[in-house]
Amino acid sequence: MGNVYTVSQVNQYIKNMFIQDFLLNRIHVRGEVSNCKYHPKGHVYFSLKDESGMISAILFAGNRKGLPFRMQDGQQVVVFGSISTYERDGTYQLYAREIVLDGAGLLTQRFQELKEELEEMGMFAPEYKQPIPPYAKTIGIVTAPTGAAIRDIIHIAKRRNPYVKLLLSPALVQGEEAAPSIAAAIRRLEKEDVDVIIVGRGGGSMEDLWAFNEEEVARAIFHCPVPVISAVGHETDTTIADYVADLRAPTPSAAAELAVFDACAVKEEKEKRMLTLQREMERRIQTIRMQLSKEQEIFRRLHPGVQIAGQRRRLADLELRVREKMEWKIQRNRQRLAMQMEVFAGLSPMGKLNQGYAFVTGEDQQAVRSISGVRQGEHLTLYVRDGTIDAVVERTRKKTMEINEIFEKLDDIQEKMQSEEISLEDSFRYYAEAMELLKQCDEQIGAVEEKVRILDENGEKHEFE
Repeated sequence: MGNVYTVSQVNQYIKNMFIQDFLLNRIHVRGEVSNCKYHPKGHVYFSLKDESGMISAILFAGNRKGLPFRMQDGQQVVVFGSISTYERDGTYQLYAREIVLDGAGLLTQRFQELKEELEEMGMFAPEYKQPIPPYAKTIGIVTAPTGAAIRDIIHIAKRRNPYVKLLLSPALVQGEEAAPSIAAAIRRLEKEDVDVIIVGRGGGSMEDLWAFNEEEVARAIFHCPVPVISAVGHETDTTIADYVADLRAPTPSAAAELAVFDACAVKEEKEKRMLTLQREMERRIQTIRMQLSKEQEIFRRLHPGVQIAGQRRRLADLELRVREKMEWKIQRNRQRLAMQMEVFAGLSPMGKLNQGYAFVTGEDQQAVRSISGVRQGEHLTLYVRDGTIDAVVERTRKKTMEINEIFEKLDDIQEKMQSEEISLEDSFRYYAEAMELLKQCDEQIGAVEEKVRILDENGEKHEFE
């Protein structure tokens, strides 16, 4: 039996063969990305395949810094690296150090790089976008003079507005000279009196549309003082010109729809607005007429003749009310006068005299109201109903209080003297008055005793014992 080797020894030997092979240590491999997976640690695991084979590959996290795009399945790439074995599994794989897109992939990479660069410069910023005029009269067009795009634009423009002017600035739209040609055509239109510019072409591959991804075209659009509508390819095609332009249209036909206003629609809108204005004017006139009528009515009421007539009616009404008030007051005063006359008739001295009373005056012609107002021998005049009587005072008799009146008076004085609020002066005054009343009471009781007599059988009067 010959030499026997372990699996590890075989794998190690094969790995050394790969390491010693100069070609396998610095190799470029072209293929389609498949089974691409990003590891949480930053590594990228994928496979490269073509129509007849496949090889496993890995890009370590340390080499990802130079990767300008995110890897996805289906991308055509060129991988630079080395091929070696993985001793544990005994498999070989491609250890990538650099990865670039191949063919169309390279164009996509260039597209992304330019897009990011221009975006950082602010050329896509909304504040730089110019508004598209809604009623453009002259429209500039940058496209190939023989392409389908110009025919579509002309057709749409005639259909929407046959009065709009179209100014074509022809340019190459494909090939190496296309970008300078498009930029020059835009600059020519800047000098013309156009309201808006359409820049575009029909559909094609990414290579066919690449001129509209060039920085020269992007800068020409950005610096154009006239609003620019980009119309490159189909709706799914996107170019740098679309990002820089003031408005993107999915197709040249759509760009014509956006740039050329619909004359019929404008006419209908004009008629609609004229009708609205007419109705508004009629409504306004009607409102003014109503207001005028109202003002006329106000001024009619404020006319001096109307005012005078109103004042006359008011004066007549006031005069009637005053007359009625005066008559009512006169009637009321007559009734009060009759009542007063009856009252004073009852209070009249003559009435008293008719009842048997007399009015007495002294020598001084003053009314006599008390016995203290006359003296013995004084001449008095007594007025009666039918004349006067002259009299002379022979004597006076003072009216005395009845015993029961004296007792009532004494009770009243006693109640007052028992009050705590009575002053000392009032106490002496009430006391003296009470003594005088007691004296009168004693005199009346004595007089009554003197009048009490007994009449005997013989008709003689004796004192009552």
